[in-house]
Amino acid sequence: MSVGSILLGLQTNGDRPAGVTNGQYLLGFFLTLGSAALLGLIWPLVELSYGKAKRPVNYSIVLQFQINLAIFATIFSTIGMLVNKDFQAMGREAEDYGLGKGMYYTVLAAGAVAWQLSFIGGLGVIYCVNSLLNGILSAVLLPITEIVAVIAYHESFNGEKALALFLCLWGFYFILLWGVQIE
Repeated sequence: MSVGSILLGLQTNGDRPAGVTNGQYLLGFFLTLGSAALLGLIWPLVELSYGKAKRPVNYSIVLQFQINLAIFATIFSTIGMLVNKDFQAMGREAEDYGLGKGMYYTVLAAGAVAWQLSFIGGLGVIYCVNSLLNGILSAVLLPITEIVAVIAYHESFNGEKALALFLCLWGFYFILLWGVQIE
């Protein structure tokens, strides 16, 4: 599945913003891979923390866990955005957004809410079953996301994208088989 995504990432044409050097582009690419690896590590660590808890974990504790994660992530991100002066850039992006300034902020807020719901769902899956099932469910979204992106953004579906989709579906098939064998 990662190979399919890497294939798409390395073979893109014209998606680099103006003024971005090769070094900056590669740094962004590798930071994206690192963040994906970190997210893959977070779920098993959450399951481990549930197991090491000194009191019984119920769904109220799961929600408190998510709230603490969200608060820490918000503080961390806000500090980074202040240092990098990204709040000024957001104002410029909102002005240039094709659907209007209000819709720009609506999209940002909707994205934040969607991610919070996704994380709460992930924590709930780990609480009810385990992090392996959560990983399998997350893996299901990758090929679906690629298909929806082609449809929603009216992108051409060339051979590279077909190969990447095939690799993602093939990887999902093996992840599903592996998960069923472990259970």
